[in-house]
Amino acid sequence: MKLQTKYLIIISAALILLPIAFPLVSVVFYLPLYSLDNIEEKKVIDGEKVEEMWHEKATELNGKTSMEIQAALQKVNEKYPNSELLWINKQGHKEYELPAQPTIPEQWSAGYTVDFMKRRTGGDPFTVVAFIGNKQDNGFIVFQLPRELMEPPIHKLRSRYDVVYTAAIIVMLLLFLVVSWLFFRNIRKRLLALQKAMSERDEHQIPVPISVSKQDEIGKLEVSFNTMIDELKTSRMREKEEEQLRRQLIANLSHDLRTPLTTLRAHAYTLSKEELSTKGEESLEVIDVKVKQIDGLIDNLLSYTLLMAKKYRFEPKAVDVLRVVKQSITSWYPVFEKEGFEINIDLPDVKEQWTIDPLWLERIFDNLFQNIIRHAKEGLYVRVTAEVVKEGLTILIKDKGAGMQNDSKDKGAGIGLSIVAIMIKEMGLDWDVETGESGTCFRIWKK
Repeated sequence: MKLQTKYLIIISAALILLPIAFPLVSVVFYLPLYSLDNIEEKKVIDGEKVEEMWHEKATELNGKTSMEIQAALQKVNEKYPNSELLWINKQGHKEYELPAQPTIPEQWSAGYTVDFMKRRTGGDPFTVVAFIGNKQDNGFIVFQLPRELMEPPIHKLRSRYDVVYTAAIIVMLLLFLVVSWLFFRNIRKRLLALQKAMSERDEHQIPVPISVSKQDEIGKLEVSFNTMIDELKTSRMREKEEEQLRRQLIANLSHDLRTPLTTLRAHAYTLSKEELSTKGEESLEVIDVKVKQIDGLIDNLLSYTLLMAKKYRFEPKAVDVLRVVKQSITSWYPVFEKEGFEINIDLPDVKEQWTIDPLWLERIFDNLFQNIIRHAKEGLYVRVTAEVVKEGLTILIKDKGAGMQNDSKDKGAGIGLSIVAIMIKEMGLDWDVETGESGTCFRIWKK
């Protein structure tokens, strides 16, 4: 069932049930009361009949003796056990009472009699006063009965059930709020579970699938999410296979290209031993340079492939980094001299140990020096120095070329600098490059 449908059902139920809740609760609570009232209707004392009975009794007592009057009052008390009876004679003296009432005075004055009648009229207890024989000279008798005995059960219980009635209405309103809250709480819980699944990753850095519990809008979203994960896994597997094939292809091509290059180099060496014209010697020198460039490119391509596949040999150890720098510049010194470069070496006489692979660091310097030879040759300047700062040692390699933003005739795909970036990262080093029309500066330091 759709979430929209569920919510519309909740709203519709509220719109239908809440308006009829009031009469419904009234029926539920008041019908039993009315039934109880009908069952016990005969037990309720009728005030009019009691008053009529008392006046008839007073008429019957006319001319009766004191003992007869007391006996008649006792019979009335037996019929109405909760009643209170008084007989006041014509002199205002309390002649008889049943049961004993300490608060009633023995002698009634005219004022007290009037006050008594005033207080009892329409009050509680229900009071009826009648003259014996309907004559004031014979005195009067008083009948009192608690008014609660004259009320039907529904009047007795209504105040109690009014509270229950109000509580029932409040419960129905709260029920609607709780159902709405549970509805949105369930939606929020499922959305949070989906969010958590999106943030979690497996060993291949792919999100974790989520279980689909319901076929509603969120369920369809969960299905789409799982489908996306499956497609992502398939794509990742296909990319991995293609990457593996590409690396294998590059390795095979590198091996296949080295064979004819070795042959070319051998034949070029053989030709160099023959007598050649000046133009032939120049052509042979160009062939030798280009063969070396192709060999270097193949070597970079193979190294980059091995680095990406984590198969390039890596043996870190503590070494004097400046000693490695000096060894590298020493091996490149004749090359720069031959090309006519101004060489400026300024290395401090300090020892700085880095835990690195010295062959990797030499490869980094080889690529950077090769980059200068190819792309900054017009500047004919190279400077290798080191700065000792509070954080440690920083190695600087500068040239006065046209900058990396300019295209040179020998500019390639940038594999050499990509190799430098990978090796620096793997060895826990850092670097940056500043380049412009006045030259380029490479900085390398330990994090």
